[in-house]
Amino acid sequence: MTKIKGIVHFFEELAPPQLQESYDNAGLIIGSANAEVDSVLVSLDVIEEVVDEAIAKKAQLIVAHHPIIFSGLKKITGKNYVERTIIKAIKNNIAIFAAHTNLDSVTGGVNSIICKKIGLENCQILQPAKGQLKKLVTFIPTEHADNVREAVFAAGAGNIGNYDSCGYNLEGTGSFRGNETTNPFVGEKGQIHYEKEIRFETIFPAYLQHKIISALLNSHPYEEVAYDIYPLENNFENAGMGMVGTLPEEKTEKEFLQHLKGTFKTGVIKHTRLQEKPVKKVAVCGGAGSFLLPNAISVKADFFVSGDFKYHQFFDAENKIVIADIGHFESEQFTKDLFYELLTKNFPKFAVRLSEVNSNPVFYF
Repeated sequence: MTKIKGIVHFFEELAPPQLQESYDNAGLIIGSANAEVDSVLVSLDVIEEVVDEAIAKKAQLIVAHHPIIFSGLKKITGKNYVERTIIKAIKNNIAIFAAHTNLDSVTGGVNSIICKKIGLENCQILQPAKGQLKKLVTFIPTEHADNVREAVFAAGAGNIGNYDSCGYNLEGTGSFRGNETTNPFVGEKGQIHYEKEIRFETIFPAYLQHKIISALLNSHPYEEVAYDIYPLENNFENAGMGMVGTLPEEKTEKEFLQHLKGTFKTGVIKHTRLQEKPVKKVAVCGGAGSFLLPNAISVKADFFVSGDFKYHQFFDAENKIVIADIGHFESEQFTKDLFYELLTKNFPKFAVRLSEVNSNPVFYF
């Protein structure tokens, strides 16, 4: 048996909830974090049929991509599918957890598996997150600098792209005087002391601030640790929306469309005018990705693969790119496989089952 909070912690380490969009409601939606489970059902959506399936398969937890609740509910009377699903889950003691736009936003998440299915290489975030980085500046006695740096790096600071342990060090002299209640690490209380110190700077994701500061304070020898935290406007290249990569070999536009249709098993692909040129660079976004079209154009992608484009949004391609709308469900369907792989690899002692319910509300005639 495994407690639900262990599964929640795992997914929130992988896809921090701080990365979700403001409208989203990822996380544990129904159930107690302290409840124990020995069987999990993974699905893209949570609807009544999925809860029925969980009941039949004796799964105590549903892990889904789309949250069953997006906005606040004032009444739960069973008047619509959301309320009926909630009632059925609670009555049958089934917990529901969702990893949504936070899982969209991380490398190794939803867009990574789309890239993998298409066969893209050298993949990068299409729209890096903004406002998610901070800088730590602190001052460490020279002989203890290595120990503090290692602790802060181990907590998650200092990662830039494919590099880790990134920081800046500057030698200087610090001064301080403790009053009669102090117990200074160096110097005498009541007297000004000058100490050779290293000014150490490094960056970190904002969601790790508590962990970073805890590592700093626990590893630093001073009784009172001086440090500053600065918000940064830099792009966070390791998180954000969409991805872009390249095909191993060029395809014609019709070959690529046929490849998409077969890979994502879609009944139809809506697309803009073909440009009569080879396809090499491809941008993707699971779900509704029209907001990323300018980014896909700016990186000179040949195709932008996503879903939920509206009629007038197709005009925005302006013959600079081919939009391939493969459908919302179709673009995200392999998220179930991602959940399954992550859970079976990291929680081998309980059963993980893939939902067999086709929750796609869109049909093709």
